[in-house]
Amino acid sequence: MERRELNSKSNEFVSSHNYAVILAGGSGARFEGHIPKQYVKLAGKTILEHTLDVFERHPKIDSIILVVSAEYKNFSEEILIRSSYAKVSKILIGGDSRQDSSYSAIRSISEDDAVVVFHDAVRPLVTEQIITDCINAAVRYGAADVTIPCSDTIVESHDGRFISNIPKREKLMCGQTPQAFQSGIIRKAHLMMQERGDTEFTDDCGIVLKYELSDVFLVKGDPSNIKITYQEDIFVADKFFQMRTSKPIETNLNRWKGKVIVVFGGSKGIGKSIVDCSKQYGAVVYSFSRENGVDIADAEKVRCALDNVANKEGRIDSIVCTSAVLNTGKLTERTLESLKEEVDINYFGSLYTVKYGVPYLSKTQGSIALFTSSSYTRGRALYASYSSIKAAIVNLVQATAEELFSEHVKINAINPERTDTPMRKANFGNEPEGSLLSADKVAEATLNVLLSSYTGQIINVNKD
Repeated sequence: MERRELNSKSNEFVSSHNYAVILAGGSGARFEGHIPKQYVKLAGKTILEHTLDVFERHPKIDSIILVVSAEYKNFSEEILIRSSYAKVSKILIGGDSRQDSSYSAIRSISEDDAVVVFHDAVRPLVTEQIITDCINAAVRYGAADVTIPCSDTIVESHDGRFISNIPKREKLMCGQTPQAFQSGIIRKAHLMMQERGDTEFTDDCGIVLKYELSDVFLVKGDPSNIKITYQEDIFVADKFFQMRTSKPIETNLNRWKGKVIVVFGGSKGIGKSIVDCSKQYGAVVYSFSRENGVDIADAEKVRCALDNVANKEGRIDSIVCTSAVLNTGKLTERTLESLKEEVDINYFGSLYTVKYGVPYLSKTQGSIALFTSSSYTRGRALYASYSSIKAAIVNLVQATAEELFSEHVKINAINPERTDTPMRKANFGNEPEGSLLSADKVAEATLNVLLSSYTGQIINVNKD
């Protein structure tokens, strides 16, 4: 009866506040490191920082409660001060078990009409979509857990030596985090656990199910949402971070009105579409290319172009570098001149854009868009220099995003699929009509990303 009443009430539930509880109190015994795994560096930041970043950026998360061990409380506070997490409202000392740490957070929340999202600090690859789905499911059903299908056969053994049972795989799921609950439900679950002295639970959903306080809705997880448990998981997670991409985001493009944008490579292709599109939305646009005397491979000309715009307009809000050249052929048969041209334009041009653009963008908290291609994931024959340069662009964006975080300058890499541009036609000829992405779609996606809070991301832009 109690479960039915709670579920009926859940249908009318409106959350007053959405809390994220990041559980970072583990000692990491299985990791066998000199410090707990949540404080190990991964892709330029501690694992804890990567996890906090996701919840800090999430539009549905109102507050973050960080639960840590007493030994690492001061270290955690230093991380928070350095990275300026606005949503972290409390740092609490956890307990000897996960349940003790969860209960520590629950006791700090006074509302019974809030949603509480528990997440392991050592799952830094959780996605915004998973968090959103968890919150929505908790509002509707009372509780939610994140799972993925079990791909391996599960073997049960009573003694650790012989198989005692092989459950049917189609009924088994692998649990991840976050787990989300209506605060009144999870509070009652923990109080009942305390009163009865139960200790057999491994997670919070297990407590809710044990006392039949709510159904637990299954939210679709992601195989990349791994928990870093062993040393080798660091290498897997690092590769996930390197390859991770985001979808384009939609913003109000009318916000471009009056903003100053500089486009290198703006005379044709994607660059020209960005110039035309930003003008339509009222931006003040400056386009530079070889056609008007600015060679992106010439550092001094890039610097002077930016200086002139800033002196004239008093500000620069965004910079885009689409300048590119594609020379194909076996590496051993290419001329040194063609290789150098590709590196100078495709790579050094982007370096110069960032180096000389940041001083102006730091004053406006602006953004940069560089361009990569799908070839960055794996080198392609006949495109050895081009694909390796595009991989370097991704690394450049990921590295400088961290360097520029404190200056509030955002930088991202746009990764369009095959696009209808003069450069592509010159290298591939006439391709089937309708098979290519339009440059205008790439331009609109780029302008949306420049207005967003994204930084350090690879943004895939696809035709469909």
